[in-house]
Amino acid sequence: MTSGTCLCGNVSISYSGDPAMKALCHCTDCQKISGSAYSVNNVVSGEGFKVTGNPKAYTKTADSGKKITSYFCGDCGSTLYRDGENFPGMKIVKAGVLDGKDVLNESKPNVELFAPTRPKWVAALDGAEQKNTM
Repeated sequence: MTSGTCLCGNVSISYSGDPAMKALCHCTDCQKISGSAYSVNNVVSGEGFKVTGNPKAYTKTADSGKKITSYFCGDCGSTLYRDGENFPGMKIVKAGVLDGKDVLNESKPNVELFAPTRPKWVAALDGAEQKNTM
């Protein structure tokens, strides 16, 4: 079982099984949510996905043109996961909230989404499939 928490610990998530996809995303939403050039995401099955606490939700139309909902802690503001029309039945977990010293090493992305909007000073991830959109 993989688990994680927001910064203040008031909301936690957990899931079982391996991610179906490990992705860097360079879309505008992920840049704004992360406050950085991209986000690191583990796309996991919604079956067995659990949330403890009461995250707030925000739904919008994403760069893909489809609806996506972000779930975040109302106290510390950490985004923990997202779900939406592009990934039916799946949860898009922000890898940085996951617990464990090796979790980010184990979350090495195999795909980059919205690769054309990657900042020019960030190199393509070696071995990762490059997608123009979702």
